[in-house]
Amino acid sequence: MNTATYTVKGMTCGHCVSSVKEEVGEVAGVTKVEVDLATGLLTVDSDGPIDPARIAAAVEEAGYEVATR
Repeated sequence: MNTATYTVKGMTCGHCVSSVKEEVGEVAGVTKVEVDLATGLLTVDSDGPIDPARIAAAVEEAGYEVATR
């Protein structure tokens, strides 16, 4: 199992969290998604490595942005 963390910009409420969790959860291979509204931290568990660009695209589909590291 792999775990990756990202920082999401633009989330302001529980609906934002739900949108991000739903979109990222649909990425193939993702097994668990946790989102912390206060910190903007997105934690993604997966069966194997997932291209960060796929996670970023899912976050953008939800209407938010992954902060560049």
